[in-house]
Amino acid sequence: MQKIDKHLAAPHGIAAVLVRRAPKLVLPFSERSKSRLRATLDNGEEVALFLARGTVLRGGDLLVTEGGVFVEVQAAAESVLQVGASDPQALMRAAYHLGNRHTPVEVGRDYLRLEFDPVLADMLARLGVQAERAELPFEPEAGAYGGGHKHGHDATFAEDYAAAQAVFHEHHGHDHDHDHDHGHGHGHGHGHGHGHGHGHAHNHDHGDEHGHKHGHDHAPHVHDENCGHKH
Repeated sequence: MQKIDKHLAAPHGIAAVLVRRAPKLVLPFSERSKSRLRATLDNGEEVALFLARGTVLRGGDLLVTEGGVFVEVQAAAESVLQVGASDPQALMRAAYHLGNRHTPVEVGRDYLRLEFDPVLADMLARLGVQAERAELPFEPEAGAYGGGHKHGHDATFAEDYAAAQAVFHEHHGHDHDHDHDHGHGHGHGHGHGHGHGHGHAHNHDHGDEHGHKHGHDHAPHVHDENCGHKH
């Protein structure tokens, strides 16, 4: 049994002549969503897939066996609901309600396609669209960030997480690098000149738990009897 642990997503740039000669792995969507799988190629050879967690194979992708042989992935025909409507708004409404149910959906220019489900077929009929059962390849939309299911140890997940954290800190500043050193230096140098020389010099370094140095640094009030308020 050949082991397969390399995946080349389409478009992969491999010469068309090599792809045509490659044995085919024909699977329905549910099987193409598994990273660990035993399957049989169209030439009768058995293979074992050991792919990165979260990998979703698409028709046209290439796999490479441990012996260096290319294998082309093809989407098998399976039982689906083909959804269409003469009114584009009705089709959009159907897509909205399917999305609310987290149903995997293939979105075409003028159709929706999903795995056959009699309950959803009834709902779609009530929404005023045509939903017909058919045997067709099924290629639902990928995740919003370009891949399939993300897992904590995937490189793509780590990149998305790092980017999200950067944006979060930029807007919320939880690094507390605001340097709230407000140097409120109110510099009240009120030269009140009452001659009392009250050198208050409070220097309230409040240093709260967030490290926000509020340093009020009130300059000494030098009172002058002439009350000449020098601000």
